[in-house]
Amino acid sequence: MATIAVTGHVNLTGASLPHVEEALTALLSRYPAAELTGMSCLAPGADTVFGDAVVTLGGRLVAVLPSGDYRARMAQGPHAAAFDRLLEAAAEIEVMPYRRAGTAAYAAANRLLLGRAELLVAVWDGGAGGRQGGTGDAVAAARARGIPVEVVWPAGAARQGSARHDPRDTP
Repeated sequence: MATIAVTGHVNLTGASLPHVEEALTALLSRYPAAELTGMSCLAPGADTVFGDAVVTLGGRLVAVLPSGDYRARMAQGPHAAAFDRLLEAAAEIEVMPYRRAGTAAYAAANRLLLGRAELLVAVWDGGAGGRQGGTGDAVAAARARGIPVEVVWPAGAARQGSARHDPRDTP
């Protein structure tokens, strides 16, 4: 059984999503569906694209929710339908013991992901975010634990609000 966790940017541009989806699908396709377990917090962007790829490939999805109010905080607007669809598709749902989402809750979710993962997939531009519980923090923690990290940042990937983002590209 291959247990693969994801971390990544929530602010991917709309034009990035097909590139990231293709790269994640190619990576996850290396594993037979019966042996694939993907772990995701189902946040917008990378987590959702990863969750969709796991489900599409017939793998087992584990949803890790950092807090009791996570859906209300993260599943806003168009992301709500994707969040609910993936939560429904999840074979297992883990909810961290935090009432409210925040830095400590996200860090706890990362610890759970890394505690079970054999591989961390990071949809990451390599920038140092420095925020506890963020993508860079998860990558650093995985590397410190000796967990292999596979960075996925395909050509055409960009984040909204970054210097490499064309403001005409909206999701």
